[in-house]
Order: sequence, then C-alpha cells, then structure tokens
Amino acid sequence: MVMGELSRKVDLVVIGSGPGGYTAAIRAAQLGLEVVIIERGKIGGCCTNVGCIPSKALIHAANVKYEAEKAGKMGIESIVDLDFEKTQKWKDEVVERLRTGIEMLCKFNGVEIINGVASFQSSHKLAIQTEKGFNSLEFRNAIIATGTRIKELPNLPFDHVRVINSDDIFALKDLPKTLIVVGGGYISVEMACLFAKLGSKVIVVYRGTRLLKNMEPEISEVLTKKMKELGCEIIFEADIEKTEGRFAYISTPNGKKQIEFDKLLVTAGRVLNFDELGLEKTKVKIDAEGRIVVDSAMRTNDVDIFAVGDIVFGPELAHKAFRQGKVAAEVIAGQKSAFDVAAIPSIVFSEPEIGMVGMTEEEATKAGYKIKIGKIPFTASGRAKTINKTEGFVKIIADEHGIVRGVHAIGDGVEAIIAEATLAIEMGATLEDLALTIQTHPTISESLPEAAEEALGHAIHLYKGKK
Repeated sequence: MVMGELSRKVDLVVIGSGPGGYTAAIRAAQLGLEVVIIERGKIGGCCTNVGCIPSKALIHAANVKYEAEKAGKMGIESIVDLDFEKTQKWKDEVVERLRTGIEMLCKFNGVEIINGVASFQSSHKLAIQTEKGFNSLEFRNAIIATGTRIKELPNLPFDHVRVINSDDIFALKDLPKTLIVVGGGYISVEMACLFAKLGSKVIVVYRGTRLLKNMEPEISEVLTKKMKELGCEIIFEADIEKTEGRFAYISTPNGKKQIEFDKLLVTAGRVLNFDELGLEKTKVKIDAEGRIVVDSAMRTNDVDIFAVGDIVFGPELAHKAFRQGKVAAEVIAGQKSAFDVAAIPSIVFSEPEIGMVGMTEEEATKAGYKIKIGKIPFTASGRAKTINKTEGFVKIIADEHGIVRGVHAIGDGVEAIIAEATLAIEMGATLEDLALTIQTHPTISESLPEAAEEALGHAIHLYKGKK
C-alpha cells in the first residue's frame, strides 16, 4: 500500500501476526482471498520472537549443558564451559530463521504485511498508523489476533536492568549469578529450571502453596523435589514488598527476608491486548472475564469481525490459536468449519518435562464421573532407566465406562505421550483401546498403555499384590 493514497478495500484484514494471525492469513490466502496483515512489532508475534521459540531454544541449550555435566555417571567425563553471550546469539539465529520463514510463507501466498498500529473506525474500516503517517483500509472481514502483553506489578515496576520481565531475558548479555523469579506458573518454572541448569543461583518467590496449582498435585510434588535438586530455593506463601538496589525485601510465613540479587524476573502473567483497538466503534462484545465473545466459528457479535487466540475463550496457548486461525479463515472463505475440540494439550518444558490434556482428577470428580485411575511410575520403564531419567509418572483418568477423560505426565519425553493421549481423547478412546495399542519397545510411550492396564487392574510392570 502506498501511504497517503485513498482508502482501498480488501477481502480480509488480520490484526496481529502471532500464531493465530499469520496462520489465519495464510489459510485465507490459500482459499483465494486478498489478505492484509497489520503488525505493530515483528512478524510472528510474541511466540516467535519473545516466547515459545527463544525460550525453548535456551532451554535446549541448558539441557545440553546439564546432561554433559551429569554424564560422569555413565563413564563420560567432560569439562563444560558456557559462553552465555554466544548461546544468546545462537538463540537469536534460531528466531531469525523462523521469523524469516513466516515472512516468506506470507509472501509466497500473496499476503501483504503492513507494519503499523490499527484501530477500528467502524465495522468495516480501519485506521492504520505507520512511520509515514495515517492511512485507512476498508475490509469485508477482519480477524483480531492481538494476543496478550506482559503484566506489571505495581510494587515491582520494570527498570529492565535489575527488575526484568520475560522479554528482557532474551537480551541478557551475562548470566546472572543470583536470579529471583517471582511467580509459580509455567513461565516461572521454565525460567527457574533453565537458569539453574545454566549455573545461576535461583530463588523462586511465590504467593501460593504449590507450583503449577492448576495441575495434578503429584506433578507439583515431583517438580518441586527436582527443582530443589537443581539448586533452586523455593519460598512459598511469600511476597516481595519492594526492591532497593541489589536487595529484595520479602515477607514470608517465617518473617521478613532480605535477599541480594543480580536480576529479579517478574512472571506475574499477561493481560489481554486489545484495549487500544477501538472496539467501541464496532458491535464486538466482551465477556465477564474481559475476553472477546465469539462462537464456534470464531465470529464475534459483529458478523464480519472474527477473533482468535489468547483474547478469546480457552487457554492462552499457541496451538489453540493455530487451530482457531484456520477455522476463522475457512468460515470467511465460505467453508464449513468450527472450533470444536474435546481437549487442548499443554506442555511445560521444566525439569522434568510436564504434559497434560483433558480433565484433572478433581475436575472429573466435580463433573460427576465415577472415575478410574491408572498410574505408572517411570521407575517401571525400561527406556527411562536406559536414559537415566526415572523421575515422574503417567496418570490416566477415565470415567465409569472406561472413556479416557484426562492424561497427566511428568518425565523425560512426555510430549510424545501427551500427543497420543490428545488423539485418544479426541477420538473418544477407552482404557481398553489404549491398553490394546502396541507401542514400540523400549520407549517412554509404552507407559501410556501400561497406565491404562493399571487402571483396568492388570499392569505387568507394576506389582500391587495378589488379589
């Protein structure tokens, strides 16, 4: 678009280029629509640039270091020397390659990208602010995919030097000697494990009584034990009242504490990022939780405006946004499509790795199911023993009819188990279906049918006494 020209009209404008946005744009273009993306930052959004991708790259680097340092038990001696600045540079290259790939996919599919800030002027018109000034764009349909932004705590404002957020992590030049992590969610846990493996002294300060409070209690127990083995100090039921220079002042159940730190990472969650879009000039409605109201076609109350990703119902996960973006694009293109899923999986790249899909034991009980539980520890897994990774377990929750309602796992490689479990729940599989499915030996995945067998009362590799 030439800035300053008269307003033109396109089939579809997508606001935001994160997982939901760029997926929607490419799918719509594949279906023959003229598509424009408006992105105020870098293509790929938070996930690609300061979220999923850079964090997992650093976590992988930390895992390589950690495993090399532990290899002595297997007779492999090595000296590990970390060049943190070089590690960050490698991570940047990973991000750049992926971001460039997304840009090229958009280009190849004919999607136009405009770098600017969009706001609705009406239900079919946007104002766009760019470096060259304002312009307008008329559209037949729009998809809002603006995601979330970092939440700041009033008593811990970011100076981006000592008090930092998760974005700042990826710009650090030096490894902090002492890192305080504020929070007990998945970002807190991943960052704590990452920096403990790299060699930082990590102190987790959390208001709650257990980490990852929405997951199964047994998962929190295994995770907490392992994090302490990594050298993490975890202070529960605690608040940081303030920071002064290099010191944090913390209230705990055992009184006040003063801790010296190099960096203090605040991971207090994220807030929805559509407050500056001018939605009041449309018919888009907001629900009681502050999210944009959509139906299963991802259509808002304004029939030509759709919304996907973190800003609508469901967990704030990139893979949810991928699917919703495709649904919105297909509906706009005149196809029959709907976001109708039985369960959405999630993975925490901690030490050990955590995966879950479907209901927890508590949720299934509250839903009125007479549940059956099957649980296999990785101490019973031949594969876990061969890779020296026996911490953790697989837990299956089924209803009185044997239909699988949830699968929860913690241990090395559980992402493969959760992928299979997600398909099982989506297909309405039973415990017998899982138990009768042959798995390759030796693999971590063998633990899934074995957990199903345990729920049915005849697991081979777990002795619970004769009946």
